[in-house]
Amino acid sequence: MTFDKEKILQYCNQVSENTLMRTLNITYTDAGENYLVATMPVTPAVHQPMGLLHGGASVALAESVGSAASMIFINSEVSEVRGIEISANHLKAKRSGMVTATAKIIHKGASIHLWEIRITDEKDNLISLCKLTNMILPKRKSEDK
Repeated sequence: MTFDKEKILQYCNQVSENTLMRTLNITYTDAGENYLVATMPVTPAVHQPMGLLHGGASVALAESVGSAASMIFINSEVSEVRGIEISANHLKAKRSGMVTATAKIIHKGASIHLWEIRITDEKDNLISLCKLTNMILPKRKSEDK
């Protein structure tokens, strides 16, 4: 199968309509054969009470980009992705601007994908370092969901 970056980005952004990704203004911006990139603006909508980027918003960004990245590697007609574990180390505070999450594959097995997601600011400072494990499952019939 030929890798089509524009088609992948269009798909990821389209399926995000009416979801948490849209609520957080996450936009998928770049893709490659072993990575996916998304951005999220840092505004009061994603702040914790101290006026800083909320760690939960960072984790939501990381899981969104890592899960979408797994979708690139599977046949979605027969398989589906489920996040089973995520960890995050928040290393630097961020009050405003933009953060970029880059998910890179560490392990691409038949049933498990392991991703490293680096969340950086505009100056490439590391804001959070996350690890996401996704399980690849046989797709269930709609009545089984």
